[in-house]
Amino acid sequence: MTLKQFIAVYDFPSSVVLLEGKRDVPTSEKNNLIALGRLLADNTANILFRSGNASGTDEYFSQGVSEIDPKRLQVITPYSGHRKKQNKAYSSISLDEVNLMNEPEVIYQSKKNKKTEKLIDRYVDGNKDRYSIKAAYIIRDTIKVIGAEQIKPANFAIFYDDLEKPMTGGTGHKMNICKQNGINFIDQRFWTNWIHRFFY
Repeated sequence: MTLKQFIAVYDFPSSVVLLEGKRDVPTSEKNNLIALGRLLADNTANILFRSGNASGTDEYFSQGVSEIDPKRLQVITPYSGHRKKQNKAYSSISLDEVNLMNEPEVIYQSKKNKKTEKLIDRYVDGNKDRYSIKAAYIIRDTIKVIGAEQIKPANFAIFYDDLEKPMTGGTGHKMNICKQNGINFIDQRFWTNWIHRFFY
């Protein structure tokens, strides 16, 4: 998929595109992530870019978008006040604002992450401790993809992945949720070409 093709398909009113990826980003890649955020925001008019306010990829993608159009940046956080000083989004939604009792599909799909499966019920039941909080991140990641009440599902996702250990951790969870729900996504093997044509 070229950038032109991406824009033609996904730049429509109410479109939501995830900008996500690994926390550990090599210094040599930082500018590429910021550049992609800028490029996407500068060449589209309607897309709402959604991220998670994490360090690394999320932060760099968000920086690029916010430099062009912060009103089209949304973050969904695992709890209120999460990395508040680093949050560049115009719209910020905390998992604390979501009534998980009304979101059985979110819980069902979150439990497909076997590492946190048992913690999810504890978290939903209100047992929020330093162990069950891990479930909040996975539930939040699921919502970023499939949405929830008052939160639209994503239409597409763009990732920065660890290509030596692909589709692992939280990034892998989001990719798997995308696959299970028919949401197309790409990683840097595709979008690096987009920024090279514009910036290099």
